[in-house]
Amino acid sequence: MDGFVPIKGGYAVATKEKLLALLEENKGTFFSGEEIARTLQVSRAAVWKAVNALRGDGCTIDAATNRGYRLSPDSDILSPQGIRRFLKPEYRNLNLTVLPTAPSTNALVREKANQGCPEGCVIVACEQTAGRGRYGRQFFSPADTGVYLSLLLRPRAYSPQQATCLTAAAAAAMCQAIEAVTGQQPDIKWVNDIFLHGKKVCGILTEAAVGLETGYLDYMVLGVGVNLYPPTEGFPEEIQSIAGSVLEHSCPEAKNRLAGEFLNRFWDFYTHPERRAYLEDYRARSLAIGRNVTVLSAGRAVSAYAYGIDDDFRLLVRYENGDTEALSYGEIRIQLDTDNP
Repeated sequence: MDGFVPIKGGYAVATKEKLLALLEENKGTFFSGEEIARTLQVSRAAVWKAVNALRGDGCTIDAATNRGYRLSPDSDILSPQGIRRFLKPEYRNLNLTVLPTAPSTNALVREKANQGCPEGCVIVACEQTAGRGRYGRQFFSPADTGVYLSLLLRPRAYSPQQATCLTAAAAAAMCQAIEAVTGQQPDIKWVNDIFLHGKKVCGILTEAAVGLETGYLDYMVLGVGVNLYPPTEGFPEEIQSIAGSVLEHSCPEAKNRLAGEFLNRFWDFYTHPERRAYLEDYRARSLAIGRNVTVLSAGRAVSAYAYGIDDDFRLLVRYENGDTEALSYGEIRIQLDTDNP
């Protein structure tokens, strides 16, 4: 059987998942129904049912007489098996779940956290029907055009204030992942929005539970939503002027690779906090530093100049009266070069 590579790892359980793992790890290679049945130790009928089930999930599986089945090399379908192909060996034991649709991946991971699930639970959805951003705003998450991912963290001895560092690490990790997959260089709008060509392409939402006795984080849910491709029917009118996509057209493996590249980089940052390797990258990508901004706080809009980001990821601003402030949270408006004057 030319080009055969056995299934690796013990994570595949159902016939459908085993078949997808086989086809993902040998993408573009044909396998006859007999070969698949023998490899998976199932009947030919079970193989046929699994193929149809995967097609029902949106997988593009080619079939050819006397050659068998293969996963199309042009496919771009999210799957745990596909994401694992791009993970470093030390991160392949992450508890990965991919859902065709979910109300909110953050809400699902939060449920897992409250049930005592250990750190490393990752839920990815191809669509969110009730995705949320900061301040409870709706996060537009249409089917098949983005990557909507949440992961569970249980950092040791982290205060709520230190959670900002993890948000910043996620922003830097996603920028690096986008750059690795597409070659484009995204920017960061403090605190947690990622921009490309003057448009927002990714939002990050962190939520946490704090221990009443310790004052430290009990757990943290980190969610990222990326607009990878333009929505089929376009962005809603209310966000058309600010929302954009990373790519204009579908690209093979882009979704799985983007998720894998992000998890690799974020987990590197998270497991080696002493290095603070993401700090300078976060600063270098800042859209705010060196620009006039409007600080939105307590119902007020105040003009200021952003002159830096400190080691705790606070935005350093100077107001028109000469006063300075280190902003730990809040929202700013920036006059981008692409904005209308």
